[in-house]
Amino acid sequence: MSLPPVSGAWREGDPPGRRRWVALDRPLPLEIGGVLPGVRLAYETWGRLAPDASNAVLVLHALTGDSHVAGPAEPGHPTPGWWDGLVGPGRPLDTDRWFVVVPNVLGGCQGSTGPSSPRPDGRPWGGAFPVLTQRDMVTAEAQLADALGIERWALVTGGSMGGMRALEWAVSYPERVGALLLLATAAAASAEQIAMAAVQLHAIRADPGWRGGDYHGAAPGHGPHAGLGTARRLAHITYRSEPELQARFGRRAQDGEDPLRSGRYQVESYLDHHADKLVRRFDAGSYVVLTEAMNGHDAGRGRGGTAAALRRVTARTLVAGVDSDRLYPPAQQAELAAGIPGADRLRVIESPSGHDGFLTESAQVGALVRELLDG
Repeated sequence: MSLPPVSGAWREGDPPGRRRWVALDRPLPLEIGGVLPGVRLAYETWGRLAPDASNAVLVLHALTGDSHVAGPAEPGHPTPGWWDGLVGPGRPLDTDRWFVVVPNVLGGCQGSTGPSSPRPDGRPWGGAFPVLTQRDMVTAEAQLADALGIERWALVTGGSMGGMRALEWAVSYPERVGALLLLATAAAASAEQIAMAAVQLHAIRADPGWRGGDYHGAAPGHGPHAGLGTARRLAHITYRSEPELQARFGRRAQDGEDPLRSGRYQVESYLDHHADKLVRRFDAGSYVVLTEAMNGHDAGRGRGGTAAALRRVTARTLVAGVDSDRLYPPAQQAELAAGIPGADRLRVIESPSGHDGFLTESAQVGALVRELLDG
């Protein structure tokens, strides 16, 4: 197998795929202080914006997602659409009716400004990239909406980290969000979530290839691939459920290998596969920046606490959790459903897939989308 690139980030000169870009017209002020200059966001759209811009839907991706929510893997897009079953003609987000906008998050690595992007002097940001919060990301997305002529979203939705940003949209800009669908997310990161993420961050920073975040000029195979791969292995365990892993793999050995003689179990091979995929399509610096932003997520910060923040939401709201989710357990979604004035009862997505159920259970998620948009 070929050596992995030093970073899996999209770079200038790579095929653009379906991406388009908006360059912010001014430096972006950051929540914890300072500004980020030269910001641009990559995004993709499906459907056509109505003359009164009333049919716009904002879909926000999770940690290692990107703007490619629908469509096949193709030049410029290393993976198929991550919610392909939801977006398209006749699907829950019917592109004959709705104009669907999906940005690559600020700090990401698939076209938006992030650690792998050039700073004003032309060098990669690397370790000098500033600390971001979910609010910074939403501030940038609000400027994207302005550039597209969208004053109010018919629906804002996302799961996991995307759900954090969707909530921030509804709290920060309540007048701009008509409906809100929150999936497998929380009002604030918990101690356990921070702990799990901290181990992943340590694995990346302990890799000699990390070089303090300034590795983008290294040769293929000399980036922080081992650390990023270890982070992905741990993360992927938390994304799935124990019963599913047991049912799929049990204690079975990988074909042709003996775990008692330095071989692997099938579940180890499975984690190796996902680690290798990620290091070839993602950037370790972005993983660090976005993970830290998830750890810092707290909708109540500076707003009088969680309850006061949730009361700011005016959108018609549905909140759903996955019954087998051990990373973002349904109790966190129950807090959201109870605290948001326009929320219905907590909805439960039934899935053996754990946290990833918000991605894999397209039919159940699609039913929630239709309920909000047709309500």
